Amino acid sequence: MPDLTAKKKRPLWYNLSPLNLPLPGLVSILHRVSGALLFLGLVWFLFLLDMSLGSEAGFARARAYVGHPLVKLSLLALLWAYLHHLCAGVRHLFLDIDLGVELRAARRSAFAVFVVSLALTAFIGAKLW
Repeated sequence: MPDLTAKKKRPLWYNLSPLNLPLPGLVSILHRVSGALLFLGLVWFLFLLDMSLGSEAGFARARAYVGHPLVKLSLLALLWAYLHHLCAGVRHLFLDIDLGVELRAARRSAFAVFVVSLALTAFIGAKLW
């Protein structure tokens, strides 16, 4: 008979890695992350808008600032966040009215969210770069 006290002393390990989540769970978490990113990015957008509308020199400064490669990469990340949040939000609206709640349909719609948001980001990002 095994010793039950030895089992109780072992530490518990909870696997909380999002990589082990099914695709619909990952889309749901990224929906929340993209919403938070958009909320924080709003302050940066307002700063850029204020700088560009202040004067002609401010507009030139803002244009030079946005031309920096790291800023362009950050804007591309915010563009993805916006598009992913939009696509996942539409998916969640359909789930709220009980459309696509079956496992197969939920997985397909989650995959579609990834494909559409990444494709739109690549398309719009290529136009803007």
